[in-house]
Amino acid sequence: MTVGTGGNRNPRHLQAVFRFAKSMPPRIDLRSDTVTQPCEGMREAMASATVGDDVICHDPTVEKLQETIAEMLGMEAALFMPSGTMANQIALRVHCRPGDEFICEANCHVYNYEQGGFAQLSGLSPKLLSGVRGILHPEQFHGTISPDDDHALRTQLVTLENTHNRGGGSVQPVEYVEAICRWAHDHGLRCHLDGARLFNAVVASGIEARRWAAAFDSVSVCFSKGLGAPVGSALVGSREFIRQARRVRKLFGGGMRQAGIIAAGALYALRNNIERMEEDHRKAQRLADVAETCIGLSIDAPPETNIVLLRVDPDLGTSQDLVRKLAEYEVGAFPFGPEQVRLVTHRNVDFEQIDEACGAIGQIMAKGRLRD
Repeated sequence: MTVGTGGNRNPRHLQAVFRFAKSMPPRIDLRSDTVTQPCEGMREAMASATVGDDVICHDPTVEKLQETIAEMLGMEAALFMPSGTMANQIALRVHCRPGDEFICEANCHVYNYEQGGFAQLSGLSPKLLSGVRGILHPEQFHGTISPDDDHALRTQLVTLENTHNRGGGSVQPVEYVEAICRWAHDHGLRCHLDGARLFNAVVASGIEARRWAAAFDSVSVCFSKGLGAPVGSALVGSREFIRQARRVRKLFGGGMRQAGIIAAGALYALRNNIERMEEDHRKAQRLADVAETCIGLSIDAPPETNIVLLRVDPDLGTSQDLVRKLAEYEVGAFPFGPEQVRLVTHRNVDFEQIDEACGAIGQIMAKGRLRD
């Protein structure tokens, strides 16, 4: 068992990430798969959506979306949310009480990128385990439950992330997932999956969403990443869990009125944009193949899905230096630590643009330095 410290959370690195995020969108935007634009068919579906008031009564399009995603994941019910962060934080709130702790991987999104909402909103504490590319082995959990003692936190929950963002889009081995959740349930713990990019894992592994979700008590799914919808996530679980989650959504300010307009975009994405994610995975592999030919660049592991993490030789420069050089070629990327740059492929960057980005990487690295 390895207890981690949260990975690279350098404040200067985070400031750089958000500074680049606020810059003008580049022509070839590989900063994130959240930058996707709705296609014409999705826009038409949204424009013609039947709507109601999802707070005081019902919105038929929202209800259809909730029924659809619950069925796809083999669970009883679902709740539409404005964001994946809200979905995750509501799951933690429902599963736990103030003074409880949850076990998670040290580089996971819930811990690193949700402003410590578990502490601010719900009075919870994380217990961190260090994975390799975000992947935890079942035996790492042995002995991690706090003792039943007045001095200790109450261990209540295990959270996993699939695919794992900071792990470079890594797919959790399904046998590990099932073993971890089986251990948790055997010890009276609940399990939540941050499945923001779950359908990338489905496409990459060939394992259906139902099996990925089956081991968990709740799952969050994001519609505005690789699926290409403009906004929204869903939280999925039992009917009783979702009943409680709906109350907390109101508390957190997540109730939306005529939400069917955006739910229609998510429905369109589920019906049309899952299988095409395989193209994004091939685009990522093409970027990785070029990076491996460049002196001064490396990748820790071949990409499994749509995220590529490039490691920069510090003798040549920093991740921010490479991001600035790519911007000169109108290619957008994120610094992901002092030595890593993240590239994320998606439906709005085609193969021709990927080849252009590959050419830019080759030309930049051929110069043998990143600093002017």
